[in-house]
Amino acid sequence: MAGDYYVPEQSKLPIFASLGLFLTVFGAANWINGVDTGPTIFFCGALLFAYVLWCWFSAVINENMAGMNSAQLKRSYVWGMGWFIFSEVMFFAAFFGALYYVRTFALPWLGGEGSNASTNEHLWQGFEAAWPLMTTPDMAAHGDAAKVMGPEQSMSYSTVDNIFGWLPFWNTVILLTSSVTVHFAHTSLKNENRKGFNAWLGLTVLLGIIFLVLQVEEYYVAYTQMGLTLESGIYGTTFFMLTGFHGAHVTLGTFMLLVMWLRSVLKGHFKHDDCFGFESASWYWHFVDVVWVGLFLFVYILG
Repeated sequence: MAGDYYVPEQSKLPIFASLGLFLTVFGAANWINGVDTGPTIFFCGALLFAYVLWCWFSAVINENMAGMNSAQLKRSYVWGMGWFIFSEVMFFAAFFGALYYVRTFALPWLGGEGSNASTNEHLWQGFEAAWPLMTTPDMAAHGDAAKVMGPEQSMSYSTVDNIFGWLPFWNTVILLTSSVTVHFAHTSLKNENRKGFNAWLGLTVLLGIIFLVLQVEEYYVAYTQMGLTLESGIYGTTFFMLTGFHGAHVTLGTFMLLVMWLRSVLKGHFKHDDCFGFESASWYWHFVDVVWVGLFLFVYILG
């Protein structure tokens, strides 16, 4: 102990965490660019990073259970999680900003709006500003010989005949419901209702898994039936970057809540006045839900 603040022993975990993240990103970049070793590097990096997190979080949990965490250290955990979620807000703001820039500025300029008539004449003659953009520059330049094809159909709500058969609608219902169930779990814990906490938290995890299953189904339909891929022009790129990164965050959030559920069911962890691990995971989950509301509005409804 150093004063009122617990100082942990030196650890090599941060080094291995950085290595795992580097391999994950490096492998993903190679995978996207068609390098054969990309998937292998990606999964090796992801597994290494996951193992490091498992060891790291286990150490933190054991320290807390041993009573080593002071009130000051617990406050630092709260601030740390708050800044982490803020960084995630900025992360998604960049992608939403890119979508806004394309739709509000780039498309009208290419269409010759205002004083940008020469842009249309020199870069893409005959271009009509419309979103979703179903053609690509390669299609405009080479016609039937184009290699980079645009999507045959968009994911926009305007193309839907029956909302109850539209996967994004059900994904929205599922995620909004999961925000309610995780809140009920928190309320049950504060009321020292262990059975209610386990039930509501387990239901939240199940809803997260269902969301991911439907997301995979949506991607399968987009790739096989709609011609909407990561390579199908700016629309495909923005769609999969936004929804894909959100799906990755849902995966992480579901795993976090699953670990909290297992800790409660198997170990009896968490008390009404000592439950930051669960609370931080629930904050993250609410953040993921809010991002999805933005995606649903700007990518699907207004897309």
